[in-house]
Amino acid sequence: MISDQPACEKLSLGEFALRCREAMIPVTSKFSYFPAVPLAEDDVKEYIEEPVAALPPGLTALLVPLCITLVPYLTKPNGKEKGNQTPESVSFERPPDNLAAASGVAASSGPTTLFFAIKERPVADYHYYFYHAVAELAAGAMPPDHQNQFYGLLREELRSRVHGEVDQKGWRLKEAILRRQVNLRRETKQFLEYARQALVDTLTLYLHGLCCDIDVEPGPRQLPSRYLRKRLDLLESLFPPPEGYAVFPEQVTEP
Repeated sequence: MISDQPACEKLSLGEFALRCREAMIPVTSKFSYFPAVPLAEDDVKEYIEEPVAALPPGLTALLVPLCITLVPYLTKPNGKEKGNQTPESVSFERPPDNLAAASGVAASSGPTTLFFAIKERPVADYHYYFYHAVAELAAGAMPPDHQNQFYGLLREELRSRVHGEVDQKGWRLKEAILRRQVNLRRETKQFLEYARQALVDTLTLYLHGLCCDIDVEPGPRQLPSRYLRKRLDLLESLFPPPEGYAVFPEQVTEP
């Protein structure tokens, strides 16, 4: 464990990943972790073991080896540093709110390192950022057939002028397509950007739902439930949950 030393306060994610590489603690063949904050036994279960155990085996197989690194805080770059590839840095002191980041990724010659700032953040928020990071990586490695099946659902939604999305960024991209793109069958750059975002956001929701009891808040920007269910049903068929896990309440069987 790295202590609160001033020398560590300004380390970039890449530098920090190199320093902690030898101290990573294995969890599975694909996951290890490094705690830069004190973790009790229950914390290890809540932050590491339970979220990893809920991942579908078929999806885990797509991933490169990953290290989950839990740090107190992550600091965004100031305006002069925005061009850097991994601009966030690890901090042991709380950054200003406008410079605080929740997560980051550092890719190097070793395992890809996922960073999460957990001090003064609810565990539920950490679970969301963890599954979003995993969904980003899995979406980039998804077999073309799986991707095409999901994109086919999106084209059906667009042809039916279905408004709403899982998350804000996807909603904005979808609204732009519905306003500007006449031929909704075309695989334009705009469609591909939207489709990837919708895939990542829906996959995040699916994975998060396997691990935790979460509610989807209804609203004018939320994808209607029957369309969301079709997406989740597809992801469930492509990446079946581990034994004992379910994404829908009616699938839960009493022991």
